Amino acid sequence: MTDLAAEGLRLPTNWLDYTILGIYFAVVLGVGLAARRSVRTSLDFFLSGRSLPAWVTGLAFVAANLGATEILGMAANGVQYGAYTVHWYWIGAIPAMVFLGLVMMPFYYGSKVRSVPEFLLHRFGPSSHLLSSVIFAVSSVLIAGVNLYAMAIVIEALLGWPQWVAIVVAGVFVLAYITIGGLSSAIYNEVLQFFVILAALIPLTIVGLKRVGGWGGMTDKITASQGDNFVTAWDGTGIGDPNPLGANWLTLVLGLGFVMSFGYWTTNFAEVQRALSAKNLSAAQRTPLIAAFPKILIPMVVVVPGLIALVMEPTIGKEGSGLDYNDAIPVLMRDLLPNGVLGIAVTGLLAAFMAGMAANVSSFNTVFTNDIWAAYIKKNQDDRHYLLTGRVVTAVGVVAGMGTAFIASSFSNIMNYLQTLFSFFNVPLFAVFIIGMFWKRTTPAAGFWGLLSGTVAAMLNYFWLYKQDVISIPSDQGANFVSSIVAFGVGAVVMFTVSLFTKPKPVAELAGLVYGTTSPGMAEEPEAGDEAWYRKPALLGWGAVILAAVCYIPFSF
Repeated sequence: MTDLAAEGLRLPTNWLDYTILGIYFAVVLGVGLAARRSVRTSLDFFLSGRSLPAWVTGLAFVAANLGATEILGMAANGVQYGAYTVHWYWIGAIPAMVFLGLVMMPFYYGSKVRSVPEFLLHRFGPSSHLLSSVIFAVSSVLIAGVNLYAMAIVIEALLGWPQWVAIVVAGVFVLAYITIGGLSSAIYNEVLQFFVILAALIPLTIVGLKRVGGWGGMTDKITASQGDNFVTAWDGTGIGDPNPLGANWLTLVLGLGFVMSFGYWTTNFAEVQRALSAKNLSAAQRTPLIAAFPKILIPMVVVVPGLIALVMEPTIGKEGSGLDYNDAIPVLMRDLLPNGVLGIAVTGLLAAFMAGMAANVSSFNTVFTNDIWAAYIKKNQDDRHYLLTGRVVTAVGVVAGMGTAFIASSFSNIMNYLQTLFSFFNVPLFAVFIIGMFWKRTTPAAGFWGLLSGTVAAMLNYFWLYKQDVISIPSDQGANFVSSIVAFGVGAVVMFTVSLFTKPKPVAELAGLVYGTTSPGMAEEPEAGDEAWYRKPALLGWGAVILAAVCYIPFSF
């Protein structure tokens, strides 16, 4: 673990920066206290009473993902892999977000489930439900730890505190506002955090580009040191061609663009929970589509700073430099920003990490309380019991996240770690969902064994075939793409095979759970004003896809 303060990464903050930071923290806690008044039932605590408008849930949807994954992780990817990182957005996010809004949200929202695992309970039965709940609970705690570790990096650089102290302090603060106000507190704070994050990253990117000679100066310097392929999205991705990412176009399209991307965006409850909190089905469908538009532009203020950091600190990530890839953003903050603006940047980073952690902790408490505790341990209790359980489990999730933060600290690029987790947990779940949603013959036994076999296959590929050098894969990210393809392929084959030899559910029990069937919740009347173009999910979805394709142009030549 790098000691950032000892290595000279201590940020030159003063009273003005701390004042800005203090004001922000006061506002966050104030939002939590204000939201507390609306938390009367467990539905209020876990899903905001299904009452929020689409623009709120849409911004919360993108902000929930705009945590360590985006800020430190994607900037680290920019340093390590260059412009190839844009694939995580325009191939690895937008199509899946559109698919979630247009295809999958009617099933989720129409079935009135409170969580993603609960959908599996209705479609496949208790075995798949319990297995997916446990897997999701574990993965949520691990990912929450990533955000805590990322927050600790900034606090250590800001105050010089040891990382373990920073992890504990940051965790306690997030615990306070989620426990007080539930999901409403998390969502409204995520909307606030979205704008604070942009206020931090936009000035950092503009000042950084000016320092390195603009876009042309930056690309010329990187090309001179790293080669032409480092500043393009597709050059060097032919099968057999070497490139920094260690992946070819086939593994990019199948591994990242299909199975890993769709596995994350369509089954990760930390994201889907925001859409389930919307006031009606139309708003739920529009939630990921509204989020897709700002998501398209995020690389400009996350990946580009990584490239700038590589120009300003060419040894970053190299052995003996004292700087990990994860340090790209703190390095730029130290070297570029004056006091006042530095305070805004630090506040923006901490806001991002709190948003990411809050998303995972709030989804963890929902799944554990509803899908494990209420379903299998303490059934048929009154609503106050489950509301109290949710608050207690929130504390447990934060404490567990503090422990898993130290696992994340062993990775020089936290994005590598996150993508490894996604290939283990999200991709097999996506295989089960997509086959179960489109094939009526899929059986309850197939759902369970498909999920289990896909998870085990991904772990075997990563820990045995890759880590033990049984097969040669050039990079951790390349290994994650392969693990995702293996997980999906094995899970799908097992599901098809098991379905042929086991009994499916009666068709009458599949209403609203399989494509081509409907439930009463999916056939709701549109609200007044839904004829406007910006209220039509199909138009929003196609608009996001077209804009994402256009954004590839400057990175393709």
